[in-house]
Formats: sequence, C-alpha cells, structure tokens
Amino acid sequence: TEVGILAKSYIDQGRLIPDEIMTQLVLSELKGLDRYNWLLDGFPRTVAQAEALDKQCQIDTVIDLDVPFETIKYRLTARWIHPASGRVYNLEFSPPKVLGIDDITGEPLVQRDDDKPETVTKRLQAYDAQTKPVLEYYREKGLLKSFSGTETNKIWPHIHAFLQTKLPDVSQKDAATPR
Repeated sequence: TEVGILAKSYIDQGRLIPDEIMTQLVLSELKGLDRYNWLLDGFPRTVAQAEALDKQCQIDTVIDLDVPFETIKYRLTARWIHPASGRVYNLEFSPPKVLGIDDITGEPLVQRDDDKPETVTKRLQAYDAQTKPVLEYYREKGLLKSFSGTETNKIWPHIHAFLQTKLPDVSQKDAATPR
C-alpha cells in the first residue's frame, strides 16, 4: 500500500515510522476486535501513540521485554534472506548449509538494509529514546510488567504464567500459536 511504502522508506533509513502513520495503521486494524483478547508487539512506541491507543481501547496490561541491545543487535544482524523466496536464515539459530548461499537454489543470500549493523544501531537508539517515556507512562498507570533476559525459552514461561493471571482461559496450546 501507499502507507506501507512510506513506512518502509523510514525503516530503510534506520528511522522509526512517525506517530501519525503508525497510529493510523494500528488503530484501523484494532477496530472491531473489542470482543477479543489481543496482543500488540512493538506498539505503542511513543507516549503520543500510547495516548491515542488509550482513547480507543481499554488496555489491561503492558509487557516490557528487557533484553540488552547488544543481544538484539547480534540477532538482527545475523539475519539473511533469499530474496526470490523470502526464506530467512539466521547465522546463530538456523544458518544456511553454506555461508551466504540459499540451501535450495544455491543463489546468494542478502542482508536487508534494516538488518545491517549501522541501521540496527540507529533504530535501537531511537527506540530507546522514545520508549523509556512510554514505559514510565504505563508504569504510572500500574499496567507495566517487565521481564528481563536474553533467551526466549527462559523468559517465555514467566510471561505465560503472568498472562494466565490476566487471561485464565489461555491454554498452553493457544499460547504457543501466534495469531
């Protein structure tokens, strides 16, 4: 879409998408979901986005994943793709059989512009500057729960147990199925 192309231009430059564009995208998707439980990942990132979200939706809880930036940077910069198919490789978790080569076609893998170290660093710095006030905003409302760590399999059991206190009908099967 036109808005998607505009959003991509910001991402490719290592910049975060402006509030008005991001808020419009997310809030339009949330319309009609008021009878469902849902989870947003990475939104809101600014206080302006949080205030706009609060005007439209009742927020029950906010989860903060406190992961060191070096861990995030390492994982993102280890990601490589096969452009024609969209296959994703990660040099740490699911590397190709031959470094830099797609397992199926033998064609070269590429690193997306937004996964390059300098772009990731810029995005993480911008994220940190804009997100700290959002965490404080939700902390003051009594809605923030933080989980610290570097590995999903160590953090997830704590998050799942917490979510069960908020949504008792969430089963392990449901919790393992992304939507």
